Amino acid sequence: MRAVLVLMSALLVMVVAGCSVNDDPPSTGGDATGTRIEVGGDDALQWGDGQYGVVLAHGAVFDAASWEDQATAIADQGATVIAVENISPESIAAAVAKLHDDGHADVALMGGSAGADAILQLVSQQPGLPHQLVLLSPNKVVDGLGDEPKLFIASEDEPVADVSQQLADNSPGQNNDVILLPGSDHGQNIFDGENADAAMGAILERLAG
Repeated sequence: MRAVLVLMSALLVMVVAGCSVNDDPPSTGGDATGTRIEVGGDDALQWGDGQYGVVLAHGAVFDAASWEDQATAIADQGATVIAVENISPESIAAAVAKLHDDGHADVALMGGSAGADAILQLVSQQPGLPHQLVLLSPNKVVDGLGDEPKLFIASEDEPVADVSQQLADNSPGQNNDVILLPGSDHGQNIFDGENADAAMGAILERLAG
């Protein structure tokens, strides 16, 4: 009987361990090539030195370094990119202020999931702040956005896909687009799926325009 109990306990540990492995653990992005800076008293990473400014806000289980591939691609086409570690609206606003102070007149805001929600909260309070928005899988609809161009990207089978469609349909301005990709990947997980190239291509085209 004791041997059976020990075996059952071992199996339970294996099942729990297996669940934790498949539960989208936080991504650290490895050793990021971005420069570590301070923005508003918080850590951030910066890539590039182009004329256009871009601020990145990560999802809840990600971090600033998780934007490594996307930030590098955006910087390579002529932007200065800052990924904030603290995704509060205040920290995002501080990153925008730094880019403005450094001479970047136009700053786009890009975020995934919780980072997209933080950007929406900020922009609903300061609708004239960004030059444009690029948001992956926002989780809730907000009012009070400005006329800036907006690109919403989500997967058509994820539970919050309708949020991106509603934001695109109901937001002010003439250049509000939504891209619904096949599958169910959420937020930055889109960049790990089969639709990564399609998503990144649309983002680079938008940020270059």
